Amino acid sequence: MNVFTAELVGTFLLILLGGGVCANVSLKKTGGHNSGWIVITAGWGLAVTIAVYAVVNVSGAHINPAVTLGLASIGELPWHDVPKYVTAQMLGAILGAATVWLAYLPHWEATDDPAAKLGVFSTAPAIRKPFANLLCEIIGTFALVLGVLAILSPEVMTAEQKEMQKQWEFGLKPLLVGLLVFSIGLSLGGPTGYAINPARDLGPRIAHALLPIHGKGGSDWSYAWIPVVGPCIGGVLGAWVYKMLWI
Repeated sequence: MNVFTAELVGTFLLILLGGGVCANVSLKKTGGHNSGWIVITAGWGLAVTIAVYAVVNVSGAHINPAVTLGLASIGELPWHDVPKYVTAQMLGAILGAATVWLAYLPHWEATDDPAAKLGVFSTAPAIRKPFANLLCEIIGTFALVLGVLAILSPEVMTAEQKEMQKQWEFGLKPLLVGLLVFSIGLSLGGPTGYAINPARDLGPRIAHALLPIHGKGGSDWSYAWIPVVGPCIGGVLGAWVYKMLWI
C-alpha cells in the first residue's frame, strides 16, 4: 500500500463509520434512532481510532487536510506531498459517504426531514453566526492538531526504554487520538457539529449533492466554506504551537 492509497482507505473508513453513526442516530426506523449526542461523539471517536490503526504505519494516518497542512507548515511534510494527501482524503471521504448512503438505503425514504438527511453527510451550526461558527471550528481543530502531535511526539528516553515501548505504543496511541476526538466532540462540538476536518465535511457534502437521495433538500453550500477554512486555520495554529513547545 502506498501513501495515496493509505490516506484514501483511512479517510474512507473514517467517514464510513463516522457518517454511519450519524445515519444510525438521525434516520428513522434504525436501531439507533434518536440515541443522542453521546452515541454520535463516541462513534466518531471510534471511527478515528480504527482509521488510524489501519494506515498509521503507511501514511501517518493524517486522514484530514488540516493535519496535512499543519505538518507541512512546520516542515514535517514536504509541500509537494500535500496535494497527494488531500486528494486521497477527499476521494476517500466521498466514497465513504456514498457507502453510508448504500448501507441505509431504505431509511432515506422513511425519513421526511431533509435537514436530518444532510446532517448524515455534513455539519451545520446550532446558531448560524458565521464568525462565531468559524471561530469554533478554528478552536476545535487547534485542539485536535496540537493534541494529536503531542500524543504522537517522540519521547525523551533511553534506547532501552524506546525498545520496550515499541511493544505497546502502536496499540495505545491511535486509541488516545480517538479519545481526543471524543473529548472534542463532547466539549466543543455543540455549536457547529465539530467538522474539524475539511475532507470530513466537504467530501460528504459533495456526495450529498450528487447522490440520488430520496427527498433530500439543498446541500447548504453557503455554509460549506466554514468547515473548510476554519479547520485549515486551526490546524496550522495547532502545529505552530506544537513546534514552539515540543520541538
